Amino acid sequence: MPGKVLVYSRFPKAMMVPIGERYDVLDSKGRPIAETFSPEQLSQVRVLISAGATLLPEQVMDLLPSLKAIICYGTGYDGVDLAAASARGIAVGHSPAANAAAVADLAVTLMLAVTRRLIPADAYVRSGDWAAAKPSPQMAPRPGNPGRRVGVYGMGAIGRKIAARAAAFETEVAYFSRTRHDVPYRYIDSLATLAEWSDVLIVAVRAGADTHHIINADILRRLGPDGTLVNISRGSAVDEAALVAALTDGTIAGAGLDVFETEPHSPDALTAFPNVVLTPHIGGHTADSHQAMQDCVLANLDAAFHGKPLPYPVTSDS
Repeated sequence: MPGKVLVYSRFPKAMMVPIGERYDVLDSKGRPIAETFSPEQLSQVRVLISAGATLLPEQVMDLLPSLKAIICYGTGYDGVDLAAASARGIAVGHSPAANAAAVADLAVTLMLAVTRRLIPADAYVRSGDWAAAKPSPQMAPRPGNPGRRVGVYGMGAIGRKIAARAAAFETEVAYFSRTRHDVPYRYIDSLATLAEWSDVLIVAVRAGADTHHIINADILRRLGPDGTLVNISRGSAVDEAALVAALTDGTIAGAGLDVFETEPHSPDALTAFPNVVLTPHIGGHTADSHQAMQDCVLANLDAAFHGKPLPYPVTSDS
């Protein structure tokens, strides 16, 4: 099986072990490949593995004259210049729905953590204030789930699993996406209207130019002072400056974020709010999700090296 696999993004070593056992791997460890490998080494690369959010422009593709396929580890592929890949006859694959259940679980976890004030509640116990019977405004009773309106922005594989989980908590579920789907949830025909309707707005849409900062000051205003924002998609979908302003002046009630505009996320204004729950992009970070994603990657790799169509290609419907 001639040719090499280039690992373009930085991945934990354990994630790449199954791939290294089956293929000849060049691991860039996230460093610029032109500075890491010789032109001769790069000329032998037939398949490239990348994280979906890592920028992969045409200039990088031009360094790899034998490249036949780009395979994204995970569902995302927003960092790949798809037009440039297509123009060069490079197939692009990913791992559709492999981590959908795990991401949906975290979305609902963040919703519950924010609306039930779990972080302040934990601090209340640890500080001794509960034992001392000190009052805390964060411990005031808040609305529960029955009857809560949960809006899901994006109704792909992850959005559908979020909707099903939210509905199990006796909530009302509605959604907006670019396409209306055959699902048992109310369809609302615009994001603005969905935000106005929602008590909790969960962002589960793919990243792209059309969704960059789509959760802006106007959408947050429509969500309102009793509303909660949850984002498990990409940080680029939310205007973080607008979100900080909305949290500062009480435009919304709180937020749960697993993704950020810049990752890894450094402490900043968002980390100071007690009504915000932050996690380090761990939505799909479960053992079973990684196994499912690795299975998709290996299947795509095998097809690419044998000149067959990728079993998990990126398509216009992905």
